[in-house]
Amino acid sequence: MNPLILPVFLPHLGCRERCLFCNQKATAPEAPSPSSVREFIATSLREFPSGKNRREKQIAFYGGSFTAITGEDQIRYLSEVQSFLSSGLIDSIRISTRPDALDEGALSLLKEYGVKTVEIGAQTMIDEVLSLSYRGHWAEDTVSAVRRLQQWGFEVGLHLMIGLPGDSPDYFFETLDRVIEMKPDFVRIHPTLVLRGAPLERLWQAGEYSPLSLEETVQWLKKGILRLEGAPIPVARIGLQPTKGLENHILAGPYHPALHQLVDSRIFFDMASTLLEIYRMEPESVFYCHPAEISNMRGQRNGNLAKLRARFGLKGISVEGRDNVRKNTLILQTESGEVSIQRIDILNSGGSA
Repeated sequence: MNPLILPVFLPHLGCRERCLFCNQKATAPEAPSPSSVREFIATSLREFPSGKNRREKQIAFYGGSFTAITGEDQIRYLSEVQSFLSSGLIDSIRISTRPDALDEGALSLLKEYGVKTVEIGAQTMIDEVLSLSYRGHWAEDTVSAVRRLQQWGFEVGLHLMIGLPGDSPDYFFETLDRVIEMKPDFVRIHPTLVLRGAPLERLWQAGEYSPLSLEETVQWLKKGILRLEGAPIPVARIGLQPTKGLENHILAGPYHPALHQLVDSRIFFDMASTLLEIYRMEPESVFYCHPAEISNMRGQRNGNLAKLRARFGLKGISVEGRDNVRKNTLILQTESGEVSIQRIDILNSGGSA
């Protein structure tokens, strides 16, 4: 079960470079002081459920590069959490940082103050793309950082981006191959957006950069998350957290407030298409899935059903939820019985769309 996260945003703190794509102040305009963190935690805890079956609670220091700020400032922020850790109200801490700011001294400090999870802004494992994005580190820095974190017993997450200058589908899948070799505990994947105030805005305005279309983004992500799930490496999130601040700063790019659900719906469309190509049922088809995945199968505004009817000449399609159907499974009712397909089967078949 995923932890309940109380996010504390520290935009640009500890950043050694100004990355081409970045304007963190679009989502968090000002970093809170260490002294305000304690009040934020206390206020947030009152909104969370308590009891024996409660989920793990984590304070997360996001934004910037936490281990690249001074050791004194790291301690100031981490110290504000200690009373909540000792009382059991908070279970652990997570931080985000850059891969070249995780030496042995930094890891020792994180362990001492109860940090469990470290999320690394890897973005890509292609040095050319890192250079064009002004990241200031190389792919090997990520490999080294993950290895050290795992040796120290930290939970490790990697942040990846698609559609950066110089990126390509082949580069993305090469990145995923290297990520799978490192075996992180989870990944997050964000498409590149052109944000007002980010250095990338100038390239976009000059016609020197074109972001991915939403359709291209879905195609890359569809294949990518299936490859990661087959590893298996969980995909914790796809796309940035929607906020009014973010949406007000987006100038161009494949933004969608429910991008993960959009990709999942496309996967279910491919699953249904694969079944219908083999077991075409006319004039109507009946599918079964887990109740929590009915919306993924139907697609946004029932778009999957409309496309399936048109593609296969069906008069009607019904989707029913059944508790005994495992998640990531789709079943088609046929004259001779039920046939099923798993999400991972689409990766092996290459997909239908």
